[in-house]
Amino acid sequence: MKVKECMCNNVCAVKPETTVSEVAKLMSEYHIGSIPICDNNNCLCGIITDRDILLRTVACNKNATTTPVSEVMTTNVCSCEQNDEIGQAQNKMSQQQIRRLPVCDDNNHVIGILTLGDICQNQEQIGSQQVCQTIGDICNCNQNAQNAE
Repeated sequence: MKVKECMCNNVCAVKPETTVSEVAKLMSEYHIGSIPICDNNNCLCGIITDRDILLRTVACNKNATTTPVSEVMTTNVCSCEQNDEIGQAQNKMSQQQIRRLPVCDDNNHVIGILTLGDICQNQEQIGSQQVCQTIGDICNCNQNAQNAE
């Protein structure tokens, strides 16, 4: 199965100068937990998650209405391409312990996002055991189980 068969095509992205408050409102409105950040050429340059907002803004006493996302976003973004095999994307997610993976075209433009939820919704095609392994790796559950033995 290819990533394009599983990913969400309707992606909300913002510019680096967008405020944290504006991003939080978009997350609330669209019921999403992350938003890709794209530069003026619409190329992926970062990603911000609800956790980033909490830990890098609220916990650091930054003003969400004036702080641009460029100050709190993750810049070393792991992404994949739409024609990648879903197993490759799952491996990236597992290795990086991330729940959301931007999907980019050859020009680094965001064209979709692959989430852990997307993978779970396609477990019949992907395989339940592989999906469970990915979830365990992302949540570090498998490591904890090995340490308990």
